[in-house]
Order: sequence, then structure tokens, then C-alpha cells
Amino acid sequence: MHDIRAIRENPTAFDAALARRGNDPMSPTILAIDEERRAKITRAEAALAERNAASKLVGAAKASGDDAEFERLRALVSDKKTEVAALEEEAKGMDAKLNDLLMTIPNLPYDDAPMGADENDNVEMHKWGTPPVLDFEPVEHFDIKSVTRGMDFETAAKLSGSRFVILSGAIARTHRALAQFMLDVHTTENGLTEVNAPVLVRDETMLGTGQLPKFAEDSYQTTNGWWLIPTSEVTLTSIPAGTTMDDESLPKRFTAHSLCFRSEAGSAGRDTSGMLRQHQFEKVEMVSITKPEESDAELERMTKCAEGILERLNLAYRTVKLCTGDMGFGARRTYDIEVWLPGQNTYREISSCSTCGDFQSRRMNARFKRTGEKKPEFVHTLNGSGLAVGRCLIAVLENGQQADGSVNLPDVLHPYMGGKTKINADGSLG
Repeated sequence: MHDIRAIRENPTAFDAALARRGNDPMSPTILAIDEERRAKITRAEAALAERNAASKLVGAAKASGDDAEFERLRALVSDKKTEVAALEEEAKGMDAKLNDLLMTIPNLPYDDAPMGADENDNVEMHKWGTPPVLDFEPVEHFDIKSVTRGMDFETAAKLSGSRFVILSGAIARTHRALAQFMLDVHTTENGLTEVNAPVLVRDETMLGTGQLPKFAEDSYQTTNGWWLIPTSEVTLTSIPAGTTMDDESLPKRFTAHSLCFRSEAGSAGRDTSGMLRQHQFEKVEMVSITKPEESDAELERMTKCAEGILERLNLAYRTVKLCTGDMGFGARRTYDIEVWLPGQNTYREISSCSTCGDFQSRRMNARFKRTGEKKPEFVHTLNGSGLAVGRCLIAVLENGQQADGSVNLPDVLHPYMGGKTKINADGSLG
């Protein structure tokens, strides 16, 4: 959410930042509502002052026996009371209108976010590793011989419809091992606190992280009003909602392995084969809550945590800075990490790490107070995938595939697989 005071002070800069995202100017509409709201508040305060002044004179008029003046003042008090109530209600309505409008406006990108319309305008920052050179024609994950028995889309479609999958046997175990490996690294080496949080949340929790109201169609809602989280960013970021923290307690760094649910409303026809884009999937999420001056460094740290997982799995990747047209609604700066998939002969996103500034904390009223200071400040929030478990499984399978249809597993997963080092061509562990 945006600071109305900042918009009042520099509407030109606000509109210029929105223009970099491809949005039309919004400050004239915002400031017109704000001006009307403030005018009603001013009129209500003036009417209240008149009512209070008249109230003080009522008793004196009564005591002096001036019945006409007494009745006039009593009527004035009554009229002003009605006027104040009406103006306050109108101001409340204008405040809600302003708040609702501000909730629909995306975050302002940092100046270093590249200008661009879509993913084609993202800027590559660096690459790591070398894509494997295979002496056979690689296939996508769902066509690898050893995978087909453990990745059942047909039965999943019978149970739930399209964009679901049933994993079993060695594939399910590898999927579980990846999530466990990620959590172990993040908690024992990267300094994150593991959290197991609900996947069903209230409206205000979705609103605070920017999922509502703009992206309601992209999420699932139960009949009794709960929302299924699209990512545990929603729950982890909302932990400090409505609180004021001590600065000594920051930064807070959380991680969670959770189910995630997305309707994929805007992705018809995209990635319909395999498990690259599913309605239900799993992620190991990272969230940081920091002081404003620490958030830039925290984004670099968070990105390295995600990159480090891929490096340990020996998966080639590249990191790109997203352009203004490809950034998420709540982000001010975003780094996407794209892993190499031999079956598609390209890099595909596996993690997105973003700093949101105080955009989310204003929406959820999450603040901190510096030592010795009386006035609290809004924290900065950051989030990133560390990593998307299903997409990491795809990368492990495709990069480890062999000519006979078996899959060699990364060394770091062997302890999580009971010492097994590969998935044999018949789907068993070997």
C-alpha cells in the first residue's frame, strides 16, 4: 500500500514510477478523493467546535431566564450534532474509497529495475554451472523411462482434473528428499527459522500481502470464506502483522515447506504437459522482515541462499533482474533464478526473490521501533522461493537422465535416499 503523504508531496514522481510499470497516472484521482475526504474532516471539526461552544452557553441562557436564547442554542447544538455525524460518516466513506483504490495500485519499482514490457526485457546478471552435454537426445521429465511409472497424470486427472499429478515410489521419495534437503540447509546454515503454518487464511491475510483484491481469481476460496494460500509468503510475511517490534529483534528470517494452490487463471494453454505448472504444488519459501536500511543487502543474501541450493545439486542456472513489466504486484526489485532444463533446452524459473519495501507492511501494519525513539517505522519485507520443490524435481530428473532412461541423483541427496544414488530404468531405486 502506498503512503498518501508521499503522493501529496510528490505526485509527479509517483505517476512517473507507475508509468515505468506501464500504468496510467493515478495521482489526480487519488488526490481528488483525498482532498474531498480532508475537506469533510475539516468541516466536521469546525461543526464540532461550534457545537461545543454552543453547549457551554446553554446552561448560562437557562440560568438567566432567556428562554428564546436557550431554545436557539439547544437547537443549534442538536443541528451541529447531526451535521458532525453526517460529515464524519461521509469522511469515513471517502477514507474507505481512498483505501480501496490504494490497495489496487502496484508497488513502485526501484530506479534500478530495468524498463521493459515482459520477460524478454529482463536483464541477465550472471550464470553458474555448465548445462550437461548429453550424447543422446534428452527428453522432458514426464517422458524419461524411469519416471513414467512414478508420475501419474491420468489418475490425477480422474481424481481432480487437469494440472494435477500423483507421484509415487522413487519419484515421490526424491520429491520429499529435495524439500528436506532445502529445509536442512536453510535452517542449519542460512540462519532461517523453520515454520509450519496454516494453508487456510482469512481475507485480511491475503489483503496484507497483496493477493487481494486484485488477484482473487488466481486463488481458491472455500465456501466458508477461507483462502488457500498461493505460497507460504502469505503466512510467513503476516506473522508480524499488527505488531510493533523492537529493532534488536530484526531481521527475522523464516522458512516453510508448504502446499501451495493457484488457479492459474491467466495461463490457459501454457505448460500443459508435465508438472511444470500445477494447481497444487509445493515450495520451500523464505521470508525476511528487516529494517529499511537493511533490505537491499537482505535481497542479495536471500538470492544467494536460493542459488546455493542449486549449486549443491549441481544444477546450472542463471539469475536475471526482472524488468518493470514483468515484476510482481508487490515487488520493488526482483531477481529470478532460472534452472537449466535439458528436455526443453532452455532455462526456466525456479525461484523469484523480491524486496517489497514497506508496501506490504503498510497494508498489514507491521512496524518496529528503534532504540531510544518514540515513533515507530514500517518494516521492509522480502520473499523468495528456496526453492519450488516440483520444479527442482523436474530439473534433477532432466539433468540426471541417462541414455537407458535411468536417472543419476545429485550427491547431496544420497543421504536422504537411504544411500541410493540413482533411479533405475524400471523406476526402482539403485
